This record gives sequence, structure tokens and C-alpha cells, in this order.
Amino acid sequence: MIAKDKPIEVTNRDTGSVGYTIPDSHIHRSFTAGETKTITFDELEQLSWAPGGKEMLKNYLIINDQEAAEEILGQVEPEYFYTKETVDKLLREGTLDQLEDALEFGPSGVKELIKNEAVDLKLDSSVKREAIQKATNFNVTNAIELSKEDDSIKTNAATSLRRSAPMAANETNSTTSGNSRYRNVIIK
Repeated sequence: MIAKDKPIEVTNRDTGSVGYTIPDSHIHRSFTAGETKTITFDELEQLSWAPGGKEMLKNYLIINDQEAAEEILGQVEPEYFYTKETVDKLLREGTLDQLEDALEFGPSGVKELIKNEAVDLKLDSSVKREAIQKATNFNVTNAIELSKEDDSIKTNAATSLRRSAPMAANETNSTTSGNSRYRNVIIK
């Protein structure tokens, strides 16, 4: 049995913010992407009892203490503890078997991280891309191509040059005769 006041490090594995509220204890926590906070085991236990709390602890937050994780979630696979850095190393240097195990035994938060990092790293292994697609139905190759197109559009927008000088306010004359909705523009 773990002491209720034992400090436990908890890390947000998700790429977005994760937060929770425990009304009975007047606790509200918010984690930014990758942020680690130290909370008590008692708070972890209360979170696990809250609606959606166990799902949050299983998929989006990492309890960085094996004993505490098993007390709250039951048996946890080694992939539960995978962080962004672990996934990056797995995609770059890991074997296909290690990736397939992560996709099969890892929680959904790890699978999402694998998909995101495969695109960000522009994963060059076609075999690993196929394994990700088979396990998650996510096409890494198409996502990388789409991200290249987005980068190209952003680059073109950032490097666009003006074709002419903007018009100054004193360079226009408008006619207001009758019901005319048109302006006469005189460029000097």
C-alpha cells in the first residue's frame, strides 16, 4: 500500500493541454504538452475515481512511478511509460518488432504520439510506415506529403513580393454625384 502523501511525478504525454478537476478536494490541474508535475498519490487515486480519470491516466498522463501506476491502473505494459523522446528513438533506431509491440500494447496516447512523431520526423522507413498504417489506419506517407504542401504554402506566402506600391489616401478622388456607386480613381 502506497502512502497517501507520497509525491508522484505525472507527465502529460499528449501534444495538447490536459486538465482535470476534483471538486471534493477543490483541485484543478492543467498540464501543457510534455509538462511534468508532482502530485500526491491521494490526488492520483481521487482522479482515478472521477469520471474519465482512469482513461486520462492511462492514455494522456504518465504516472512516473511503476508501483503507483500499477496500484491505480493494474498491470501496465512497458510502453505505458513511453515519452516523446522514447517514441522518437523508437522510430529512428528501434526495430520493427519494437514498433509493432508499441502499437499493439501501448495505450492510445502512445499510438497518437507515434503517428504525430512519424510525420514530424518524416519517417523514412517504408516498413515502419506500413506497420503504423496497419495498426492505426493512419497513412504516414500521405500525411508527410500534406505537411510538405502546407510548408510550401507557408513559405510562398512568407516570401511573396509586392507587385506595386500601395495607393496612398490622397491619390483617389471619388465622385458622389447622383446614385453612383463607382469611384473614379486617378493615379498620378
